[in-house]
Parts: sequence; C-alpha cells; structure tokens
Amino acid sequence: MKIGFIGTGNMGSAMMGGMIKSGIVDATNVMASDIFQAVLDKVSEEFGVATSTNNADVVNFADIVFLAVKPQYLPGAIEGIKDLDFTGKVVVSIAAGQSLEKLTGLFGKELKLIRVMPNTPALVGEGMSALSPNSLVTDDECETVLKLFESFGEAEIVPEKLQDAVVGISGSSPAYVYMFIEALADGAVAEGMPRNQAYKFAAQAVLGSAKMVLETGEHPGALKDAVCSPGGTTIEAVAALEALGFRNAVIEAERVCIEKSRDL
Repeated sequence: MKIGFIGTGNMGSAMMGGMIKSGIVDATNVMASDIFQAVLDKVSEEFGVATSTNNADVVNFADIVFLAVKPQYLPGAIEGIKDLDFTGKVVVSIAAGQSLEKLTGLFGKELKLIRVMPNTPALVGEGMSALSPNSLVTDDECETVLKLFESFGEAEIVPEKLQDAVVGISGSSPAYVYMFIEALADGAVAEGMPRNQAYKFAAQAVLGSAKMVLETGEHPGALKDAVCSPGGTTIEAVAALEALGFRNAVIEAERVCIEKSRDL
C-alpha cells in the first residue's frame, strides 16, 4: 500500500507522522508534494519520505491519495491532477465544507472519494476524525483508510449529512477547549497561582475529565453529579456557570460554527 500526500502543512504532516510512527505504513511507501521546497525538506528529514513539488508524481505513486490542502486551494490542486489515471486509487479529502458532490464536480469524473474531517489534536496522536465515503469505495478500502486515521487518534464512519455537525463538535472545538483552559488558568492566576502552573493544572483537569468520560462510559451528567457534594464548592461553581449561560454559550458557538461550515 502506497500513500501520497498533496499538501504537507500542520495537518498533513501530523497525519503522515502518525501513520509512519505507528508502523501502519513504512516511510518508503509514502510520497509528499507541496509548493514549498523548505516544507518538503522538513518532512523528508523528519519522516524519511520521498518528496516532489509536482502533485502528479504523488498521484502516479500512490494507491491512496490524501488531499491535505485548505478549501480555498482545493480547486487549484485538483485542476492540476484531474486528468490523471485514478483507476483503483482512493482519494481522501480533508478540506472543510467540501462535499463529495463538489469534489466529484472538481475532478469532472466519478472516482473513489472519502471526505474526512480530522482535528488538530492529531498533532499529538489524539485526533478525532470522521470519514464519509462515496458509493464507489469498497468496504475493505474504507476499513483501510479508517485504520490509517486511527493511527493518530480515534476515527469513525459517519453519513456525509453529519459532516457539518462534526466540524462543530470536533473539528473546531479544540479552540473552544483552549479558551476554557485559558479561562480556568486566569481564575487561578487571579488568586496568585503562577501562570505556567495554572495552565498545567487546568489542562490536566480537562484531559483527565475527558478520559473519565471515554473510559468509564458514564454519562457526563452523572460524572458531574459525583463531583458536586451537597452544599459544597463544586455545586456553587456549577450554579454560577448555569446562571451565566455556560451551556447555551457552547451550543450557540457550535451552531454558528456548523452554519459557517454549511456556507463554505
């Protein structure tokens, strides 16, 4: 199995590194292309992959081609490769808001496509990715691509109609979580805790809480209740968050994020 990456920015490099470091694919079976030679030199040195400034070289080399470019650059990237032979190849796009129908239109022909929304925690091996294949992708091919994404986090197959919701809940949500961590730290700094120490306490609390949800299988509300002793400190904080519209703020942020994704 040969893997190709068109685009080697933060996300493309994170995915490439996760696959290689996990051992699911060997570096000798990976090729990357980018318009910036300096970026290619970096991934070549770090991961030992073949590189090219010509996207066509990646398509001709790979069985699975990852389009790891931003939405605004996607039409240009596809324009340069659409006339190549994609027989037997699977094309995986991580461009936000770009539907399978639009991707097919840009290529001007039917081919095996998988639309994916990953997120930036892939950079530390804790990504969450949602995959939506078109009807031409076989079950075996879909499973292969799923395992590639699982090499740097968690991944699931979702209907394409849910991809905009995925943007809101996992694609963009790391930014919300960073704001929450920053706010938690600010509160502790206001009480005299050093800034770096405050960030560590806040981030570890968020990490541990998330792990509790994933590993216990308990409802988040039940886990929250277990921390809230009668008449205690935590229920006072929870009451303040409710009074200030914490839940509604999060839901509204997610709503506008999803609407923006639909508009792309």
